[in-house]
Amino acid sequence: MIPLPTWMRRALYATAVMNILAAGGFVPAASPIRALLGFPETAHPLYLLTIGMFILTFGLGYLWAAVAGRAERLFITLAAGGKLTFFTLLAGCWAAGTVPLRLPLVGAGDLVFGVLFVVWLLGVRDVASDDVRPAVPAGVPASRARG
Repeated sequence: MIPLPTWMRRALYATAVMNILAAGGFVPAASPIRALLGFPETAHPLYLLTIGMFILTFGLGYLWAAVAGRAERLFITLAAGGKLTFFTLLAGCWAAGTVPLRLPLVGAGDLVFGVLFVVWLLGVRDVASDDVRPAVPAGVPASRARG
């Protein structure tokens, strides 16, 4: 795990709140909220709940990393990819005329956080990577594996 600078912890706290609140918008009964934001109002409850579950799960992960003050590079990489992809999907759907302009504007927070995560990833050095050694395959004596 890599220690987080204050700005990254603040970004994780903010996106945790954003995700946890956004997850509520995917409860099946929240169609008026989805309509207000520009999302499609109706979908099968299974799909809505699945989307909400992923948003909430990542929100809790962001909160955990912010509180702990440390994060795994893989988690932040997945988070950056997810946020940037989500915004790209919103912008692409708007460009195709299937959602209103307000939807990618609402999703601009994901773009900002995705970029912040990429900035952190590009600027951080995994301090533990110097100590990592390749795993020894089963059946190979440790003395031979060291070379």
